[in-house]
Amino acid sequence: MSLSPNFGPRRDGLQPELVVLHYTAMADCDAALRVLCAPDREVSAHYLIRRDGEVIALVEEAMRAWHAGAGSWQGRGDVNSRSIGIELDNDGASPFAAPLMDALEGLLPGIMGRWKVPPEGVIGHSCMAPARKIDPGPRFDWARLARRGLAVMPREHGALPVDSVRFRRDALDFGFPDVGGELLLGAVRLRFRQGAAGPLDGRDCAIMAEMAGRYGDLNRRPVARS
Repeated sequence: MSLSPNFGPRRDGLQPELVVLHYTAMADCDAALRVLCAPDREVSAHYLIRRDGEVIALVEEAMRAWHAGAGSWQGRGDVNSRSIGIELDNDGASPFAAPLMDALEGLLPGIMGRWKVPPEGVIGHSCMAPARKIDPGPRFDWARLARRGLAVMPREHGALPVDSVRFRRDALDFGFPDVGGELLLGAVRLRFRQGAAGPLDGRDCAIMAEMAGRYGDLNRRPVARS
């Protein structure tokens, strides 16, 4: 039985193919738990992980939790119907607690195995809704997950000539939504290059070329605007 009442059936026969990571951005986990279980708030997730590592199951995985909101990934909307949502007890400015990260690493393999979610399908809320969200934010350790096969990161460390048209094409091919240039660059950097600043550069272009080359599929989406 689900702890949160805020869920419904997945639409159109969809099943999870993504895991979306969030931070709670609240002072403590109990406050977040109250919100995620309040019928009038109409928000939930499948799991909430406390800073001490306790994993709280809120919504059954087969059901559609209300965590992602408006946005898209890989050219498709209704991310709620296509994903498992995990809320992480973090205020958005602090490092993620080691017991929390340990628990996340323990939780993800089971979810990914049950639903056949590939490592590139583990994304942040900021990835699919860059106009609205920045979580799990610049302090989240994506590289740690990638080392354990639970996410992806670039393997190469070089740079390419700056090409904004190709950068956009590669970013959309990997999965990012078709948003404005600054929003798109910010989303890419939150996911792959935390702390980078300034205009688009050759490292950004190389990252997205590699990610698109390894995981993209130009045939799955409309041609992006330049």
